[in-house]
Amino acid sequence: MHYRTLGRTGIKVSPYALGAMMFGAVGNDDPDESIRMIHKALDAGINFVDTADFYSHGESEVIVGKALKGRREHVVVATKSHLPMGDDPNQRGNSRRWIVTAVENSLRRLGTDYIDLFQMHRPDPETDVEETLSALTDLIRSGKVRTIGSSTTPASEIVEAQWVSERRGLERFRAEQPPYSILNRGIEREVLPTVRKYGLGALVWSPLAQGQLTGRAPSELRRTGIFRHMSDQRRLDVVDQLTPVADAAGIAMTHLAMAFAIAHPAVTSAIIGPRTMAHLDDALAGADVVLGDDVLDQIDKIVPPGTDVGRLDMDYDTPPILDANLRRRPVGDRAAA
Repeated sequence: MHYRTLGRTGIKVSPYALGAMMFGAVGNDDPDESIRMIHKALDAGINFVDTADFYSHGESEVIVGKALKGRREHVVVATKSHLPMGDDPNQRGNSRRWIVTAVENSLRRLGTDYIDLFQMHRPDPETDVEETLSALTDLIRSGKVRTIGSSTTPASEIVEAQWVSERRGLERFRAEQPPYSILNRGIEREVLPTVRKYGLGALVWSPLAQGQLTGRAPSELRRTGIFRHMSDQRRLDVVDQLTPVADAAGIAMTHLAMAFAIAHPAVTSAIIGPRTMAHLDDALAGADVVLGDDVLDQIDKIVPPGTDVGRLDMDYDTPPILDANLRRRPVGDRAAA
């Protein structure tokens, strides 16, 4: 396994990161099998594990913590907070009040005294980013967090956070976790260039496009109950065009998708999110696949750089997308001057 540096942190991580979203009631409800999967990934050379408090309401972190007993110092552990962890409106978001509590809860569940990479799972339009960075800075200085990152953040907000850190003397985000796959290349336009400009590491999620690049039938994916919108015909049509590309290259679709994700120079690692041991075995079997320029050129013709085919269920919608009042003038002001 060849290791890469996470941005400019000096932390060396594997090109594949083990995503733990499927470990727990939402995915694999057998903790012992999940622990065996984590151990197998570590034995294969993966040293980067990504989880979140929201995954199976904390159960994923507990499973990761148990699996890492005796091996913690050799593993880069990333976790996240922001998504709701209860009915209380203050048990979510990016406020200092919640971040400090969330980190303490994650440390307890993980059974560790520090988190290597703590990420804000989504932007929080209701919280000043200075408030967020100030809390994270204190957590770094206390030794509970080593470095910090954001996730699924628009390029403009990545830049704003960097400026706030510089002007206020605060720790800055050192990593970004955006969605990226052959079907979702939109971040190539602004997010990935911004990541490179500011020296951030990029840990990309859903390189298999919510399972649509695994070769599994849409009906099977729907049965998992995790994904809502698996009937986008545009995406399925593109997968049909990609299949002969993978066949001609002599590689599985899964391996084509993963190799594509880690080929981008701004991408540090791509998250594999296996639910079963068979899924993990398949991912590991393609760890050494490298795509030639001819294959990448064919992919570019099918899905042009910087474009998305449909969208992911879990992508981030900015406030003007969610609130019509933010994209419409008052009725009385709509007439042309």
